[in-house]
Amino acid sequence: MWLCSCDRVLRPAVRLSARPANSVVSFAFGSSFSGRVFRVTFLMLAVSLTVPLLGAVMLLDSPIDPQPLSFKEPPFLLGVLQPNTKLRQVERLFENQLIGPESIANIGDVMFTGTADGRVVKLENGEIETIARFGSGPCKTRDDEPACGRPLGVRAGPNGTLFVADAYKGLFEVNPWKREVKLLLSSDTPIEGKKMSFVNDLTITRDGRKIYFTDSSSKWQRRDYLLLVMEGTDDGRLLEYDTVTKEVKVLLDQLRFPNGIQLSPAEDFVLVAETTMARIRRVYVSGLMKGGADLFVENMPGFPDNIRPSSAGGYWVAMSSIRPSPGFSMLDFLAERPYIKKMIFKVTIQNSFQNTNEKEANYDLSLTFIFQRSLVLPKLCVTSNGFLKHILVRILKGRLKHRNPLIIKCSGSLFLDTCVVSLTMLALVSLPAGQSPPPSAMALGPCAPLQTCDFVLHLPLPLCHTHLPPFLWPHPEATSLSLIPLPPQPPVSLPSPGDLLPQPDT
Repeated sequence: MWLCSCDRVLRPAVRLSARPANSVVSFAFGSSFSGRVFRVTFLMLAVSLTVPLLGAVMLLDSPIDPQPLSFKEPPFLLGVLQPNTKLRQVERLFENQLIGPESIANIGDVMFTGTADGRVVKLENGEIETIARFGSGPCKTRDDEPACGRPLGVRAGPNGTLFVADAYKGLFEVNPWKREVKLLLSSDTPIEGKKMSFVNDLTITRDGRKIYFTDSSSKWQRRDYLLLVMEGTDDGRLLEYDTVTKEVKVLLDQLRFPNGIQLSPAEDFVLVAETTMARIRRVYVSGLMKGGADLFVENMPGFPDNIRPSSAGGYWVAMSSIRPSPGFSMLDFLAERPYIKKMIFKVTIQNSFQNTNEKEANYDLSLTFIFQRSLVLPKLCVTSNGFLKHILVRILKGRLKHRNPLIIKCSGSLFLDTCVVSLTMLALVSLPAGQSPPPSAMALGPCAPLQTCDFVLHLPLPLCHTHLPPFLWPHPEATSLSLIPLPPQPPVSLPSPGDLLPQPDT
């Protein structure tokens, strides 16, 4: 078969002038030489600009001396650890009327808490009443905290009084009815040669004689908690204060950010949340095991904060931030890379990292260390123009870390915003009825057991933040839109600790 081009006339090539053969070589040599000169010049220019900049950064002082830490791969957020919206159904009390309530104690139907402006307040019949202040002066900024005071742990005592741990001032006993304040132990008192810089939480015996409390650090104050976490300092302690003899003992030291604390019902041990290490320590304070310590639970799905008893016999543990799996945890990533943390704090300020918490969560632990249930409240990520992002899994950079990403059913709309960084992500996207996915979209993978999803799109999503939570849920008022289902595919098993966890009773 012969093919003919009929829309143009084929003409013979005409050579206008003869050129010596070596001229081609000379031209190629000249082009290569010019390119090489350009590359060398560009490289020298880049080095001349980069080296002084790096040198200047290296000369800067870092406020932290990070310690290398090692974490296990966090448990998959499946089964009872799967994110849910139960906390959205709670009754909101005193909304926008309290600043930073940390711990809540109750005497009868009356609640008490400490706030970020240095007050201990009574909450009764819809009214807020100040009953105590441990500091003075303005309480508006971070720099005001040491003088103002910061009440953290609050517990009700056996005689109708409150025991309060103030991060800067020490331990207090407060009579909420007479508004009388008694200093039990000042933070200025050195304990075994070390000062208390960050008094945190406390728990008391039923007779009110002994107070067990945490001093999160002898170096960092509460206002520097992020530096404490990033440095991984192991100067935290668990202490015991006897209200009769006024003696103070160190029960356990070398803790990395000891935080929440809870005495067992039998009063034979106390649980201590070691926030930086994502674990809870158990310290025996009476009985045959007195003086001993072990791990109550380790490799938690988040970084534990306060611990309080559950009516079911276990404990409620609040998480300041979770360790998503699948997903990306900045703290896990930086733990084994102290040089990166040091460099970050050389060129940035602490306040820029204050709002990197990914999710607030409460987990219920039984005495057999099985996660019973979880109440997880995912935060919203709203872009500058008010649209929502529903990004649900790890930053992939081109390939999957796990065979099947965890996908949660979502309704609403995903809008792409204009941002600086653009990476390939996996996202669950909701589309209006009748709208087709973008041409670049590609359906990926079936859902694993214990998961629900309608479809997955492989899209180049612009990112506005480097610390995006792995699970971002739609606004409660978002309209439910139709989804495009994946074609039927056989399920793929995803081995994980979550598969072994019991489902909560419904």
